Amino acid sequence: MLRAALLSLALVFALALPAFAGIEKGLVAYERGDYETARGEFLKAAEQGDAKAQHALGLMYVKGEGVRRDSIEAYKW
Repeated sequence: MLRAALLSLALVFALALPAFAGIEKGLVAYERGDYETARGEFLKAAEQGDAKAQHALGLMYVKGEGVRRDSIEAYKW
């Protein structure tokens, strides 16, 4: 369910708005199950203010995918 949500989010924003390369690379890595790379790419874009990357990063912390589950860190992003 989370994967489908992230993929849908990626498609909507990839078509509607110019995206940072980090979010695109992060989504590809996430789909492959490479959560370490996805987290790194999302983090780079999130720190630059990319709301899509911040959301994706927050969801990873909620689910504990590639990171320790952390509701505070999830809320932050």
